[in-house]
Amino acid sequence: MESGSINNTENIYFRCRKEAAKRNDALYSREKASELLGCSVSTLANYELGVTKSVPPDAVVMMADLYNAPDLLLHYCSNECPIGNNLPIPTGGGGVERAAIKVLKFIEKGTAEIASGKLLKVASDGELTKENKEDIEWLVGYAEEFIKNLGELRLSCHKLLTDNET
Repeated sequence: MESGSINNTENIYFRCRKEAAKRNDALYSREKASELLGCSVSTLANYELGVTKSVPPDAVVMMADLYNAPDLLLHYCSNECPIGNNLPIPTGGGGVERAAIKVLKFIEKGTAEIASGKLLKVASDGELTKENKEDIEWLVGYAEEFIKNLGELRLSCHKLLTDNET
């Protein structure tokens, strides 16, 4: 039932289940995984083969929980959710080391001073003027990227903690 002409190794739902199967043998088969998720085998196959274009959010939450794969939530929110795809959502992956380095780059002395200087300049009058429009745009981009990097650090730490519990 796992085979077919579609290369489902590229599908995140399939990859996450297979990764989880390394820790939980029950997830190796689609039949058992679908039983644990409370859906039909064909429904899970449709998610994993990309037949279902929009996986229901509750199904994504259940898979992320069962597979211990918070990156499924991130994938859904940044790629499939019409609201979340415009927000600075972490992409996940890369481990704690990579995420920490990205956060530290944002708070290194020079960058933090530039950000605080621009923020003080913009906040001093509280209005959008031609002179501070570029600073505001820079600050928005900086904040979105910083939030995204902090989210990746949080995700990496959470994943490390939950992986070590099993």
